[in-house]
Amino acid sequence: MTPARAALACCVLALAATGCGIRPTGVTDGGTAPSGISQGMRVYFASDRGPRGVARPDVTIDQLDDVFKLLTNGPSPAERDEGLTNVLPDVPYSATAHRGHVTVTAPRFAFASPQDPGTAQLVCTLARAEVLLHGTRPDRVQVSIVGERGRAGPYQCQQFLVH
Repeated sequence: MTPARAALACCVLALAATGCGIRPTGVTDGGTAPSGISQGMRVYFASDRGPRGVARPDVTIDQLDDVFKLLTNGPSPAERDEGLTNVLPDVPYSATAHRGHVTVTAPRFAFASPQDPGTAQLVCTLARAEVLLHGTRPDRVQVSIVGERGRAGPYQCQQFLVH
């Protein structure tokens, strides 16, 4: 090996040994890792990219029918500025649940297909409420809607969420 190559090899080894100048640190705490299902109530509103859930951490619900008031109150002004809107008609609603199957009764509800943003709002918000109220696993909640055109569903919230 020539002296120039030996010197170059030493320089390369010295650079490799010093790394990139970042000094080692001890273990740092990054906080609690996210796990499981988010806590608290979420209300879903329509957006140009599908339903979007917004947290309502200060809201507690005692029955499924409490969901309808949350939906009809609509998004906050800040949420509206972000493009969220309530597309549900102001009609009477009621909901019951049995073993994770939620049935919404809305005699004047005219749409209930997976393409309808209002259906997505109902299904996802009621599914979240069912999880909170009865401890049903989110992937087990099914929502059917009995409306003006008959019965639709059962639907699951994940059918409506954009991936």
